[in-house]
Amino acid sequence: MNSPTVLETFLWVIIPYMALAVFILGHIWRFRRDRFGWTTRSSQIYESKLLRIGSPLFHYGIIFVFLGHVVGLGIPKSWTAAVGITDHMYHFMAITIGLGAAAATVGGLVLLIYRRRTNNRVFGATTRLDKLMYLMLSVVILAGVYSTIFDSALGGYDYREGVSVWFRQFWAFQPDIALMSAAPIGFQVHVLAAILIFALWPFTRLVHVFAAPLGYLTRPYIIYRSKDRQRQPQRRGWETIDY
Repeated sequence: MNSPTVLETFLWVIIPYMALAVFILGHIWRFRRDRFGWTTRSSQIYESKLLRIGSPLFHYGIIFVFLGHVVGLGIPKSWTAAVGITDHMYHFMAITIGLGAAAATVGGLVLLIYRRRTNNRVFGATTRLDKLMYLMLSVVILAGVYSTIFDSALGGYDYREGVSVWFRQFWAFQPDIALMSAAPIGFQVHVLAAILIFALWPFTRLVHVFAAPLGYLTRPYIIYRSKDRQRQPQRRGWETIDY
């Protein structure tokens, strides 16, 4: 077996671990220094029609894409075979469900980018890092769709015997560089772009993924007062407050 080149070591060992370190330390730094900015910086006030369609499409699509990656990358092929899932069944579900989720994600992302680019107020609220984030997200998603169709479905490459094994080895600090070097270029671009997304993550609006609004469960009701008493409907369970 040939020894990995310097470039291969840099791409599939050094960059991934550097990205992981930036991901962890960047979130710690952001939380300590910019807790007020830990938000999506919502632009709904500027435009809501396209957002009402694009945002659910993208978010629900990306959730199913994420769950598919959890199964495909985190669960060994032998485990799914042990519970009766054949290779044909697995690939059929990956292509049908996976491409359906990818289509929703791509459609939502296109609407969100179009909205952000064509609305001057929304575009003005977009930082340079967020623009780079949208670009990298587009590369990750499109490369993933390309790999699924042309490298996996049509090309016959089984990523669960290559990319998935490398991914699990990565967390054990023993990544086999040869597995990624032998992967088709589509998968290499997909993985490398995803790695760079994680390095960029702490410095963009993506941090809102880790902002669970748990306080909403216990906070008291907000009382709104009307200027016109006649417009306030007298409903059961509501008491009028003097002001």
